[in-house]
Amino acid sequence: MGGGDVSKEMGTCSLAYRRGDQKLRKFVTARSTKFLLFCCIAFAFVTIVCRSSRPWVNSSIAVADRVSGSRKGYTLLMNTWKRYDLLKKSVSHYASCSRLDSIHIVWSEPNPPSDSLKEYLQNVLKKKSRDGHEVELRFDINKEDSLNNRFKEIKDLKTDAVFSIDDDIIFPCHTVDFAFNVWESAPDTMVGFVPRVHWPEKSNDKANYYTYSGWWSVWWSGTYSMVLSKAAFFHKKYLSLYTNSMPASIREFTTKNRNCEDIAMSFLVANATNAPAIWVKGKIYEIGSTGISSIGGHTEKRTHCVNRFVAEFGKMPLVYSSMKAVDSRNLWFW
Repeated sequence: MGGGDVSKEMGTCSLAYRRGDQKLRKFVTARSTKFLLFCCIAFAFVTIVCRSSRPWVNSSIAVADRVSGSRKGYTLLMNTWKRYDLLKKSVSHYASCSRLDSIHIVWSEPNPPSDSLKEYLQNVLKKKSRDGHEVELRFDINKEDSLNNRFKEIKDLKTDAVFSIDDDIIFPCHTVDFAFNVWESAPDTMVGFVPRVHWPEKSNDKANYYTYSGWWSVWWSGTYSMVLSKAAFFHKKYLSLYTNSMPASIREFTTKNRNCEDIAMSFLVANATNAPAIWVKGKIYEIGSTGISSIGGHTEKRTHCVNRFVAEFGKMPLVYSSMKAVDSRNLWFW
């Protein structure tokens, strides 16, 4: 056989090999694609079935609720101002929460609540009473219109836990109950849903000066140093400390500036515990219009408050944290 014949034969074999290799690759690729597609469909099916019938999750939640139910519940301390429709919606929602013991509405309007409003809310609570227990409703009437009213001492509270909330914010009951469980594990600290942070100024001409930062700074840095009282649990003893022990000049400052009572409470708790607040993950449903945080210059005003309170306390008591409490019972990945 001549050299040319050998070359032709080798070329033919090489071509046949390449064609066979291409067919094999196509076959393997097609089978791999079908296999991966099958796996995805199977995983999706198993996920749907498991999420629709996970007795182990439901039973664990039920057990946790029964254990928690053996302890005292919490008092809802709701701040409101001439938004009666929002007040009705909020009270109606939270009245369904299983661990709620009582509702105190902080009333600072010049006129007392109308009989029709009180009757409406009482009827709501009666309809949503459970196991013979009806949630107690009380209006805490204040003569003066001051933001400090939301933290006035309530001497006859039956629960240690206070859930401070604005009238235009809704959380699902299971989310509130989870936050309450977190608070019970650390009852001296503040446990809430709305984190904020302060940062020290690095310039030499502003030593010991701090700036207040909102949600986006928390999200970017993964760090916070306070949770706002618009949605937070704390011990009832801090109402007494805020009213009777905190410097009166701080309360006067918040009344005059109509801002920062929530920062003052965060300073108070951190100063008493030397510990950080605890941020709980939860979906917030805001049912009202925008508040004072949307007004121009809000961050600058809050920064002024932070530095004023540092001067009043003689130090910066707020403690940084990067931890977040997440209810893993309803999550596949966490």
